[in-house]
Amino acid sequence: MQGAGIFLLIILISSIPAIAVLVWYRVARYPFSPLRFSVSLLAGAASFFIALLLQDIFLKSGILLSTGKWGLFSEIFIRIAFTEELSRFVLLGLLFFAIRRFIEAQDVSPQAMAGAAGLAAGLGFAILESAVYGASNPSNALLRAFTAAPLHGACGSRVGSSLVLFRERPIQALTRFLSAVIIHGTYNFMLLIPGVLPPIAAVLISLTALASSVVTIRSGMRGEKI
Repeated sequence: MQGAGIFLLIILISSIPAIAVLVWYRVARYPFSPLRFSVSLLAGAASFFIALLLQDIFLKSGILLSTGKWGLFSEIFIRIAFTEELSRFVLLGLLFFAIRRFIEAQDVSPQAMAGAAGLAAGLGFAILESAVYGASNPSNALLRAFTAAPLHGACGSRVGSSLVLFRERPIQALTRFLSAVIIHGTYNFMLLIPGVLPPIAAVLISLTALASSVVTIRSGMRGEKI
């Protein structure tokens, strides 16, 4: 299998978490239609290009430290984690602003709807990222699909819900956004540490963050306070 075939296989593998979430939304009968899911997914995929642009700006501007322990910190947590979460924040913010009713549903809080949209957006980002990076390293595609994809989904959910909190609860909104950056950066950092345990810890961080987002969305969809 060469070229386009490998690329399509990587797309298929990377799409598995997104398909699983869509099935969950439909089986649970959440008021989050396949159209909303698709639009959120595309917004997340589009945010990948914004993240690349921001990362390139940081790199060429020389704003961040490039050597020593602080250089590594700024690379992982600011140039990568922060820019990727910021890109999702921008695209989801534009989506919610352009379609005012996008996160409105009867008996469901906007925070839960925004979290559900953010989860889909994070998975959309992960699909495109996995396709780009997996094309150069196909053997890594499966690992990214089942660790990086849940991580992006979980962080995207936090970013989405933070958007609807900024007007009335800005401190909580900022905390939620920064939690996405910290979780994302910690995951990336653990993958750089040699040995067997750090990658396992990264996987646990990814799955735990996703589980937390799933519980929050489910509670909100049931009308419970979140």
